[in-house]
Amino acid sequence: MKQRVRAVLLTPTGTTLVMKRVRPGTDPYWVLIGGGIEDTDTTLEDGLLREIREEIAGTGEVIRPFAELTNDKGETEHFYLVSVTEWNFAARTGPEFDRDDRGEYHLEEVPLTTDAIKTLNLLPPQIKHLLADAIEAGNLLATA
Repeated sequence: MKQRVRAVLLTPTGTTLVMKRVRPGTDPYWVLIGGGIEDTDTTLEDGLLREIREEIAGTGEVIRPFAELTNDKGETEHFYLVSVTEWNFAARTGPEFDRDDRGEYHLEEVPLTTDAIKTLNLLPPQIKHLLADAIEAGNLLATA
């Protein structure tokens, strides 16, 4: 089964970067930056950093694993906390951005607060709840 990686991107100003997806016939939703591991990725973290470079032309540093979930396709999704200090959405290079049938992609900077996260239609719903709970408990950045 394919493995996927996603990043909770932490900016220097205490926000997080999320991708808003707008597709015909579907309510807008948000996802964390990331995607599938490729054969050329030597580790999950390498694949995640590649996805960050492709999707937001960003440079990140993995802080630690955050969560691991199984999606409805049976794929394992690995979520990491990642510090990101620079990005340029206009310079993105991911192959999905070249396809007209994929809808719209909008990078949004969202306050890293429980209220802000809870208002998003962040998918998958499990990560939305885990992230909101970690923020509320004050242990999002805990090292253990």
